Amino acid sequence: MKVKRNRAIYIILTVTVILSGLALRKYQEFLPSFLAEYSGDTLWALMIFLISGFFFSYNSTLLNAAVALLFCFAVEFSQLYQAEWINSIRHTKIGGLVLGYGFLWSDIICYISGILIGSTGEILFLRKRN
Repeated sequence: MKVKRNRAIYIILTVTVILSGLALRKYQEFLPSFLAEYSGDTLWALMIFLISGFFFSYNSTLLNAAVALLFCFAVEFSQLYQAEWINSIRHTKIGGLVLGYGFLWSDIICYISGILIGSTGEILFLRKRN
């Protein structure tokens, strides 16, 4: 089903997710270890899903979820490539947040979870709206 998303809402949601992720990172010592370990990657994938919804505002939820998942997987698998030039980018604050440092299978699970959360939320919202 194709939809028309309100881009302002997607900007607000994206900023909220970013701020939540940064807060979780800053205060992770106060969180249960499971949340401290996996919430950041889950929120990162949710953010990518929301950005996909912003840029591709007429796509179906499923298509935007697939775009977000492919992007997240590409970034994660790129971490298997450890050339000096890309590692120098990864060691900057923004580079580390966007590109990560090393490949982990658990990140793949987090990405799937974050995108499922976003997709499910969007589908439920659209059903209620219609």
